[in-house]
Amino acid sequence: MEVYPAIDLMGGKAVRLYKGRREEVRVYGEPVEIAERFAELVDKIHIVDLDGAFEGFPRNLDVVREIIEETGLRVQFGGGLRSYEAIAKAYEIGVENAILGTKALDLRFLDRITEEFEGITVSLDSRNGRITVRGWLESGMPVREAYETLKPYVNRFIYTSVERDGTLTGIEEIKRFWQSGEFIYAGGVSSAEDVGKLAKAGFSGVVVGKALYERKLALEELLEVAKCSPSE
Repeated sequence: MEVYPAIDLMGGKAVRLYKGRREEVRVYGEPVEIAERFAELVDKIHIVDLDGAFEGFPRNLDVVREIIEETGLRVQFGGGLRSYEAIAKAYEIGVENAILGTKALDLRFLDRITEEFEGITVSLDSRNGRITVRGWLESGMPVREAYETLKPYVNRFIYTSVERDGTLTGIEEIKRFWQSGEFIYAGGVSSAEDVGKLAKAGFSGVVVGKALYERKLALEELLEVAKCSPSE
């Protein structure tokens, strides 16, 4: 199982939100410096442009470009990728996987971009089993229904537990409903035991953020657990 350290961007800084709430933000420092530390142990990270997610178009692509150029890290990136132009720009600066949120449910749009770009990833942002929309403020269709709708188009998903994101309260217990492809978990990871449980549940990867910033977990430990944990 892969471990993806996370960098959330707001105003050019690395931050973390609590349960996705824009008003509950903590700043952790300079993104490039943080990425350089991650690059000592991993070759791929997870970046979200929070300004982009709230405003509808990427606002921190220059920072993402700098991270890629300075560190050589592979990047999966989301936040405001709601147009063809925004996605094209992300790939132009070197992003490996563009992450779409609810825009992916526009199937004509999704069909077009998956024809033209590789590595498209869909984030299934879930609260109480339902997809969240409008910056995680409202609920939409059930997550499983969204997955079934989207799986003919993409084979790479991130399941984000919105209620646990940035809380360090542990993972959400999820019974496997996906059939194949990459399925990555994000939200609330607070222990090496969480990572082991996710591997056993069949997740192919895990995104870890606040636990690393708050020094609750060591990235080295998580990588060792992920390497040794058998998946179903």
